[in-house]
Amino acid sequence: QVQLVESGGHLVQAGGSLRLSCAASGSIFSLNAMGWYRQAPGKRRELVASITRGGITNYADSVKGRFTISRDNAKNTVYLQMNSLKPEDAAVYYCNADLVASSGYGTYWGQGTQVTVSS
Repeated sequence: QVQLVESGGHLVQAGGSLRLSCAASGSIFSLNAMGWYRQAPGKRRELVASITRGGITNYADSVKGRFTISRDNAKNTVYLQMNSLKPEDAAVYYCNADLVASSGYGTYWGQGTQVTVSS
């Protein structure tokens, strides 16, 4: 059974930094694109950043220049370095991965980690 487990969410002051991690575990044959999404109260879940297995990245305009996504394929882990945080970055952050497991191809989600930014 595949699991994505996020960590690193916390309360931080505006202008501060946080690093989120998401580790995939289970009977994974191939871990393809991975990404981070976020959902604030009353808003739709939105893509924050994504990264292919080969390292090609994509960012939402609202986080370009402040957030950096990276991955460690040996550890099946994706990271999100968040700098210059703003109150509008506060949300539950979810990890997402497209992968091939023993059960077949699928898209998996983590349980979410809360990021709170105080002004």
